[in-house]
Amino acid sequence: MSKYGILFILIAMIIVMSFMSDAFLKTQNILNIIRQISFIGIVAMGVTIVIITTGIDLSSGSVIALTSVLVASVAHPGDSLIGALALGAGVGLVCGAVNGILTAKGKIPPFIATLGMMTAARGLALLFSDGRPVPNLSESFMFLGKGVIAGIPVPIIVFVLIGILSHVLLSKTKFGKYTYAIGGNEHAAKICGINVDRYLILIYMYAGLLSAIAGMMLTARISVGQPSMGVSFELDAIAAAVIGGTSLSGGVGTIPGTIIGALIIGVLNNSLDLLGVSSYWQQILKGLIIVSAVLIDSRKNKKV
Repeated sequence: MSKYGILFILIAMIIVMSFMSDAFLKTQNILNIIRQISFIGIVAMGVTIVIITTGIDLSSGSVIALTSVLVASVAHPGDSLIGALALGAGVGLVCGAVNGILTAKGKIPPFIATLGMMTAARGLALLFSDGRPVPNLSESFMFLGKGVIAGIPVPIIVFVLIGILSHVLLSKTKFGKYTYAIGGNEHAAKICGINVDRYLILIYMYAGLLSAIAGMMLTARISVGQPSMGVSFELDAIAAAVIGGTSLSGGVGTIPGTIIGALIIGVLNNSLDLLGVSSYWQQILKGLIIVSAVLIDSRKNKKV
């Protein structure tokens, strides 16, 4: 697939759907698609950076759930909004730091380390909330998920801002250069003097922070802290990254590519909904797309 292949696929999907459904190109429907993929897209950006280092993050969905119930418990009317946001960010950073330390210092494979975090964070969310939703959120907090600025939903604005930040971070800074160097050849990166352990911890912390931000916005969106929130988010985030051209072999991937990958998933889900296709078939089609993207990535690596 060429560099712009996924962009052509997205454009082709939009053109086809514009002929198949009159509702597809309506402004409200387009905004709904972008708002729905905002949450997955934010998580996927962090996952992309992790995958570039040849890592993986399976804990994103559970970090979302843990953030949701903890933040909801301190975001009631009269409580400090800043305090709630700081708590949410702290949860993401701590979970990410644990993933990074287990991977970098403990030499535990990322799949196992983040699988453990996935289970533990989900358990903590259920334990803290006793398995029940946490209601009574303040209006100022719910603005994060339901608010609109100049006609644009707040989640979309946050999604765009984080997209710009992540792209600059990955393409214009030492952090980004070291990320690609670690993914390309970790041993060579160490020889070149890069503190690989330190950067791996920072990378997982960034991924955890983005999961927490998505968790806070989702909580504000549905007006309740929910311990079951975020189920399968990690898989959708990984799918968006892989479809967007991020290589599971490491060293390759971009934020714009991941955003396009998330948009492809969003357009696909929306199109199948408009056409009345059952959610079961949607899961099957999504799985086929992920497998196809991985096969294409595998064939590209063989050619290299």
